[in-house]
Amino acid sequence: MQHACYSVTAHNHPLERREVPTPEPKGAEVLIRTTGAGVCHSDIHIWEGVYDLGAGNTLTLKDRGVTLPLTMGHEIAGEVVKAGPEAKIKAGASCVVYPWLGCGECATCKRGEENLCTVKARSIGVFQPGGYAEYVLVPHERYCVDLGTLDPAQAAPLACSGVTTYSALKKLGPRIKDQPVVIMGGGGLGHMALTVLRAMQGKGAIVVDIDAEKRKAALEAGALAAIDGAATDASKQIIEATGGGAASVLDLVGASATVGLGIASLKKGGEIVVVGLYGGELKLPLVYLPLRAMGLRGSYVGSLPELKELVALAQAGSLKPVKVTRRKLSEANQALSDLKAGKVVGRVVLVP
Repeated sequence: MQHACYSVTAHNHPLERREVPTPEPKGAEVLIRTTGAGVCHSDIHIWEGVYDLGAGNTLTLKDRGVTLPLTMGHEIAGEVVKAGPEAKIKAGASCVVYPWLGCGECATCKRGEENLCTVKARSIGVFQPGGYAEYVLVPHERYCVDLGTLDPAQAAPLACSGVTTYSALKKLGPRIKDQPVVIMGGGGLGHMALTVLRAMQGKGAIVVDIDAEKRKAALEAGALAAIDGAATDASKQIIEATGGGAASVLDLVGASATVGLGIASLKKGGEIVVVGLYGGELKLPLVYLPLRAMGLRGSYVGSLPELKELVALAQAGSLKPVKVTRRKLSEANQALSDLKAGKVVGRVVLVP
């Protein structure tokens, strides 16, 4: 038996439709039929094959140990088709797949933080075949989080944009309930952050984006304010909108300009969590850190326990669905191109 997938066979070239053997699950492995695969901005970096480190320096996918051909797609929802003899999950179950796999054996993995494993990264859609395909083999049933009656296409983004923003907002601590969060980036991640923040009973958010359409969409999605990050007085606007400076900044872009703007807008004791991978470099007077009691840290996706917490919020009705545009799997190339061109508001999910 074979199935169709859309793979990166050469960086910066169109995805190639391929027919590949459908795996037979062994041990506790699970074979799922893909019912939703989110198209994520991280996929653009993988498709391009490089990350911008600033000052002309780059990190390539080859440096990370990623090889081609690669079937991308790490925001995966699916229906269990078949399970290995050691798996207890039932055929027909609807699930969202946790993709950020580590070695599974080190101390980091055993405490539930496989996404931070330094021994061996095995992320689905990065190091092994992902959701831009009709079928996906999941290495262990524990990575299949039951969706119950949740819409698979709506739930697929929880595996990346959802758990990424949830984990990052958790790092900002209880201050998110007292003071607005400044969110850099009003795209798919920004929309997810707005709804996740609401589910976490946050005070609200001020969204910063250079795109007028995305600022408008952010306001329609419930943002307290939307500010043009390219405005010459952007930091002043942020300081005024937050009543004296930002206590929390969630940077979903991760560019030199957005991090710099975030630092300029912080109040004393404020904190920035950087999630985005746009790239560049940061030049920062070190005395800012102690004199302004400023916190600056990164956040990389989220853990399996965090994904389970997020799905539970969705099942309880606390986490409202984000705007999702469904496109056929055969439109994977165009969906990726539209995302790269900044034409996507909300999230694009590939469906059968």
